[in-house]
Amino acid sequence: MSGPIYFAIGDVHGLSDRLGHLHEAILDNIIREQRAARIIHLGDYVDRGPDSRGVIDRIIALEHAFAGNPDIDVISLKGNHEEMMLSQIGGVSETWLGQGGRETLASYGVDPADHRFDWADLLPQDHLDWLMNLPTLYHDAQRRMAFVHAGIDPHTFPACGEQVRMWTRSPGFTDIARWPDRPELAGLRVVHGHTPVNAPEIHPHRINVDTGAVYGGDLTAVMLAEGATPRFLRA
Repeated sequence: MSGPIYFAIGDVHGLSDRLGHLHEAILDNIIREQRAARIIHLGDYVDRGPDSRGVIDRIIALEHAFAGNPDIDVISLKGNHEEMMLSQIGGVSETWLGQGGRETLASYGVDPADHRFDWADLLPQDHLDWLMNLPTLYHDAQRRMAFVHAGIDPHTFPACGEQVRMWTRSPGFTDIARWPDRPELAGLRVVHGHTPVNAPEIHPHRINVDTGAVYGGDLTAVMLAEGATPRFLRA
């Protein structure tokens, strides 16, 4: 029997309504296919766009809706913007505010100029717990697929560190000619976001689905079924 269909969603950056439309399209496809599925969010839910709080609410609700369902898994990974957000607990930096943190705080009703409290105290506890427990890698070794926010270090995968998984834009990852000859990499395809592109990048060793939604592009998900060409859903 064929394995589950994967749906991997690129960088959302506070675009809650569009994420809702993409979730609807994915669920419609799951119903049509009548197959088990794994829905993977690749990180960068917060910053830049207007409704980071709504994005997290929407993803948590989807996870809860399918908790315990043997046919549909919902997996959410940490991106570099989630890491930046968590690093601001106890004090907000101008660097983060300029990278979209101001919009994130506004979505929670927080004025970054108000120093009477630690802004994290105003986050719903389930949001904070969820953010702090996000993994940085989903690896299907049998299907030879890895899902991360940014990429991997081909020299150490799957043991490459979280900073690489959330932040890398190294040519050592993107250029397969630089990959070493290691059994862990044989036939591996990495699905990632992090680096905005005008259209999804499809290579034998990687697929990039960050199509710059917050900059005016599509919010994109790739649909991966065994033996089939990758398909893309957009919102």
